[in-house]
Amino acid sequence: MKSYWICAGILLAAASLASGETKTGQTASIAIGGKTIVIKYSAPAVDGREGKLFGKDGRIGQDVNYPVWRAGANDATALHTDADLDIGGLAVPKGDYTLFVNLADPANWELIVNKQTGQSGLEYDAKQDLGRVKMTMSKPPAMVEQMKFTLSNASGNKARLQLVWEDHTAVVTIAVK
Repeated sequence: MKSYWICAGILLAAASLASGETKTGQTASIAIGGKTIVIKYSAPAVDGREGKLFGKDGRIGQDVNYPVWRAGANDATALHTDADLDIGGLAVPKGDYTLFVNLADPANWELIVNKQTGQSGLEYDAKQDLGRVKMTMSKPPAMVEQMKFTLSNASGNKARLQLVWEDHTAVVTIAVK
């Protein structure tokens, strides 16, 4: 009987590793002019659902706040900035925020900067929005299995925030004030 439970445990562990689970505790960060910008998120995997994630009939469309998406999995995606920012034309004072994405128009995503922090990814209060900015959309060269945020230097006091997953790439420029 003991060997049965050992085999069952090994099979369960192997299935878990092969399932493309969400990677929690992911971080994207950058320093510009001595000031740090950090995004903390959980990165879901496509996990065989290619073409079945986005849109009102997709997996994300089942979330209670659709077309607003938590921009990740599990807890809401967190933004911390040591500096006042301009994100795509939106003034964002230094501090802590939550990021969401409005997917209402699949070709024109909007990044939502929300003042509420520490909530689950399914808790969204539009009254707490600091603002929304359009993101530039494109397609990655190949399907991206694990969702990823990146922050990269653009020029001078500017950075580029990029969110890429499945067959979507969404970008917005950030300037440190």
